This record gives sequence, C-alpha cells and structure tokens, in this order.
Amino acid sequence: MEGSRTILHADLDAFFASVEQLDDASLRGRPVLVGGRAGRGVVAAASYEARAFGCRSAMPMSRALALCPHACVARPRFARYAELSDRFMSILGRYSPLVEALSVDEAFIDATGSRLLHGNGEDIARGIRAATHAELGLTASVGVGPNKFVAKLASDMRKPDGLTACPADGLAEWLSPLGIERMWGVGPRTLPQFTAAGIRTFGDLQRMPEDAVRRVLGDHAVAMRERAFGRDDRPVEPEHERKGVGHETTFPEDVHDPEEAVAALHGLAEGACRRLRESGGLARCVTVKIRSAAFETITRSRTLEMPTDGTLEVLRVAKDLFRAWAAQGFEPLRLVGVRLDRIDAAEAPVQASLFPDANAERERTLDRVADAISRKHGPGTIGRGARPRPGA
Repeated sequence: MEGSRTILHADLDAFFASVEQLDDASLRGRPVLVGGRAGRGVVAAASYEARAFGCRSAMPMSRALALCPHACVARPRFARYAELSDRFMSILGRYSPLVEALSVDEAFIDATGSRLLHGNGEDIARGIRAATHAELGLTASVGVGPNKFVAKLASDMRKPDGLTACPADGLAEWLSPLGIERMWGVGPRTLPQFTAAGIRTFGDLQRMPEDAVRRVLGDHAVAMRERAFGRDDRPVEPEHERKGVGHETTFPEDVHDPEEAVAALHGLAEGACRRLRESGGLARCVTVKIRSAAFETITRSRTLEMPTDGTLEVLRVAKDLFRAWAAQGFEPLRLVGVRLDRIDAAEAPVQASLFPDANAERERTLDRVADAISRKHGPGTIGRGARPRPGA
C-alpha cells in the first residue's frame, strides 16, 4: 500500500452518556439514559451499561426503562456536549488540518501529510486516544485505513475504547468475512434484497460480477461492490472557517420518515438562532444539510429577503428547504443540520415601516425570553415543540 493515504475515523464512545458519567461520579459504572422522561421522550444516548439490557439510542424512553428500570435518566446538556466536542475537534486538528466532522462526536482525519511529523496511522491514533482521555476524561475508538469507508468500518470493530488498523496488504481479504449489513446503504429495508441474492458477506458481493450486481440489485449497488473491495476515493473535506453558525445531529439509526427529520430541525434551528443572537448577528442565508444513509451529503440553501435572527422565520425556511428536497425523492438519511450565514446587525439593510408588526414583535419577545431561560437553566429547557408533548 505504498503511497496510499492514511485516513482515520475517530469516534467518542457513547458520547452524551459518557459526559454525564464524567461530570457525575455517582453515575459511573451504572446504566445511564440521556433524554426526556415525559410524553414521547426518546433516548438520545445510552451508556454501555444500559446497552447490556437492550437499551439503545432512538428507543422510546418508556421502552428503555421497561428493559432497565434501575437506569439513571439524565436530561441532555447540549452546551456541555458542544464544549467537549469543540475540544475534541481541536485535538484532532493537532494531527492534521484536514478534519471532516461528521457530527459532534465523530470525524475523519486525513493524516497522509502528517506521517513524517507524527508517525504512521496507528501512532497518530494512539496519540488521539491518549490526548482525549487525558484532557477530556473520555474514551475514543479510532479506525485507520487507506480511505474513509475502511477507516469508519475499522473504528466500529473494537468499541468502546478501541484501535483498529486495517492490514497493509490483503485489504479485500480482510474485509471479505464482514456481514453485508455493515455496508453503507444496506439497512433493514434493503438487507432482504441482498440476502435473497445470496449476498451475506462482503466476500459474496466481491465474487458477484459487476453486471450481475447491476441487474439484480440496481446501479447503486455497483458502488457498494467497489467498497466491498475497500475502494473509496472520496477526499476528507474539512469545513473551513466561515462566517456563520450551525447545528446538526446524527441519528442513531437511519431515518426513513421525513417528518422525523423535520421534527429534529426544530431544536437545530433554535440552537443556531440562539447562538446567532448571542453574537449580535443576523442570518442572511439559511442552509439545510442532509447526509444520506450512503454518506452522500446534500445541501439546500435560500437567501432571505431581509436578514433575521428570528427562530420562527429560520425554522420555516429550513422546513421548506427540507420538504422540497424530500418531495423530489426522499431517501433514508443519517444526519440533518441547519447553518446560518451571518452578518453583523449593523451591516443589515433597514426596512422602513410605518406600522410595527405585532406578530414580529411577539416573536422577538418570545425569542428573548427563551434565550434568558436557556442561559439560566441550560439549552433545551424551553423551545418550540415539533408536536404536542402530553405530560410535558
């Protein structure tokens, strides 16, 4: 593999739950569920102790507590998670400027140009894991490979607190025994198509001729066959510093219902607008980021007629953008995000008006009140609900 790239995938283990155990010593070694108890509360994260009882992310909290009645339920503290996420990304940035964040707790790193300075991929992975533990008190699992696909597979192999590097030679043979359900784009709905075609492992897909793959499984499966051999030439794409703010979330499982993603946009828009107002800025453009189950990233943007810092207006535009994309051919997704291109309020054009807009004034007041409550009690304490929450 001489001359090949060195790509790492670093992933903080059970991030939200691990942070709660880090900050509250009484939770260490105990099953922890992060999320809300009321109404339709959903598990945002489950510690490994809770996973032993069958609890998992995206599960209704009521179901998780039925499986593990003695679990400790912690309310999400997104400001704290964001702080530690920023510090984690800074650690990764010491080893390479090419860091592509996938969410708050995982990222790709292209360390090809860093090998002379920091050693080979395994040396860099060990450095990342050691710094994460020493400086953050958290554990990270890291995979090393010649491309993004292989690195991500490798990081999942020895969780938690693991390091896996693919072999320098015989990559296809190393991948061959892996179950086909680990292939990007193969989920509960598509897995039966593969098993019906006799494909249960990467090796089965490797051995099927390309024309047969196309005929039996469709054009999209041809790219999967390439990945089964460990071929993936996509670059690591860092988001360079831009004048803007954004929030995004990675779903624990692929989302097949568009309205589930729309519901997630509520909290994302609120968080982005809160940061925007705190910075004294206005949004001149709203961008919705979508990452499919096959790890393809799509963005949809709209420039606003008048810059705003209002949550309701940003949310309306974000939902319109997402639904317009979904209407053209929705596909399962794993991430959704909202980004606001920012300008200083002093730079914004002034819209003259003889009569104040009562609704706009009411929305501004609600935003100010929500910001004050969030500052005092933490983000997520109050917000515009995507739907009524019985008992909340």
